[in-house]
Amino acid sequence: MISIYKRHLYLKYFHSFLKVSFIFFIMIIIMNLFEEIKFLKDADNFILLPFSLTLLNTPSIFFEILPFVILISAIFFFIDLIDSNELVVYKTYGITNFKIIKIIVSLTFLIGIFMITIFYNVSANFKFLYFEIKNEYTKDDKYLAVVTENGLWIKDKLNKKTSYINAEKLVDDTLLNISISKFDENFNLDQLIISEKALVKEKKWILKNVIVSNNNNSIKYDQFEFESNFDLKKILSIFENLSSLNIFKIKDLKNDYELLGYNTKVIDGYTHKLYSYPVYLALMVCLASILMLKIKYNKSKLFHITVGILISVIIYYMNHFFKIIIETKDVPHIISIWGPQLMILIIVTMNLVKINEK
Repeated sequence: MISIYKRHLYLKYFHSFLKVSFIFFIMIIIMNLFEEIKFLKDADNFILLPFSLTLLNTPSIFFEILPFVILISAIFFFIDLIDSNELVVYKTYGITNFKIIKIIVSLTFLIGIFMITIFYNVSANFKFLYFEIKNEYTKDDKYLAVVTENGLWIKDKLNKKTSYINAEKLVDDTLLNISISKFDENFNLDQLIISEKALVKEKKWILKNVIVSNNNNSIKYDQFEFESNFDLKKILSIFENLSSLNIFKIKDLKNDYELLGYNTKVIDGYTHKLYSYPVYLALMVCLASILMLKIKYNKSKLFHITVGILISVIIYYMNHFFKIIIETKDVPHIISIWGPQLMILIIVTMNLVKINEK
């Protein structure tokens, strides 16, 4: 049975989390709404569509910034404890700082479990729908490609013509067994290109052993140039857009990648990121606890919040740094996910003992 003081702390912390989450949700909606309005300024359904897209995209954005929401929530929780002198009262009854931290860390860990098992899957489904709707209006190619069990599919628009490209697989900088169906602006088939392979050079592909069919005429070429909006970097970026896939679809996608011979490094890294989420959130609470209990209480609320934001920015760039290392070096993906958390854990461990008896 949960004791009265534990129940009180659980509710107080959860209330702080809900308040901060609500504020961030509103901020995300406002900022994203302006982006969608700007993007869809020429669309017919100008009022309803941007708002609908914003609502679909907001949960996914919130999931990404949740560690920083947790950090700020914990800061507000301790500010409330200190301002109401509850912290002093708890110490009088022998409830140490460490016990308080354990209580809010355990609740945060449960929030993390909920986020990756339920919230993430819902937000991913919303994100998938968001991309589907946006496909009809976007000129950004990153929304127009997908990998299935039948290989890589790309929808490419250039010079008022739309090309649907299918390749069996990508090996290094070469697409294998390609078919390209090119349609004119009235969506009539203009050209069909079949090629053994294509070397992706910037935005001009060099096709080898090619058959080009046009108006019932077929011509064979040893080499043929094909212009595209997709260079190799953009093609590789297709494999990184995982936020629109729920956990089950990510698993299916990994199986498809392995079947097609694609590198699953990005998917494995993303999966580890999801699995590590509850631990990451718990560590952010520990950081907030250290910030609030180690620094003198007479500091202003603005000071603590500013320091919390500064810590969030540092952690963001630290994560980004590790991600760049993984992308540019042949380093195990697990380092990019657990490396920053290990560094945070070392800092937390060194300081938790010191603040326990303060």
